[in-house]
Amino acid sequence: MTKSMGSAGAAKATGGAATIETVADVIERELQSVITDWLARVEQEPDLKCVPLNFEERTGHLPHLLHEVISRLRLDAGTIAPISKAAADHGDLRRKQGYTVAMAVEESHLLQVTIFSTLHKNTNALEFSKLLPDVVTIADEVDAQLKEQMLRFMAADAAKLAKGK
Repeated sequence: MTKSMGSAGAAKATGGAATIETVADVIERELQSVITDWLARVEQEPDLKCVPLNFEERTGHLPHLLHEVISRLRLDAGTIAPISKAAADHGDLRRKQGYTVAMAVEESHLLQVTIFSTLHKNTNALEFSKLLPDVVTIADEVDAQLKEQMLRFMAADAAKLAKGK
């Protein structure tokens, strides 16, 4: 019942027609709440909390990564997405901060969960026919960002091994 009242409220606020947004628009509009919700999830993970970081150190990368997700969602179909420079930089940073590969993977997983939870909270505003393809795009982009982070972890490990020889 609350859901229908929410839809009616949205319809009333827009003169009788519910406002339909793209997934990219919702993520952009909810950017700060995505960051806040993600941080709350991270702070519940003992493995991630063991690296003491302040708010900026913990979340400073998120606006960049989320803007890349938003940009990817707005690309024309068939356009090849650019490789994420922000993700590569984030991989370097997390490694220097003492993260392990498993910790970086968990952070990435929590980002996907948080984005999807945000979309779920905003389903009344979304065009349903585009939701699943956009969810696939989000998963693909976040995974591509994680791959870039892992490539940086591996490159740093290889450089460290080469120095040690």
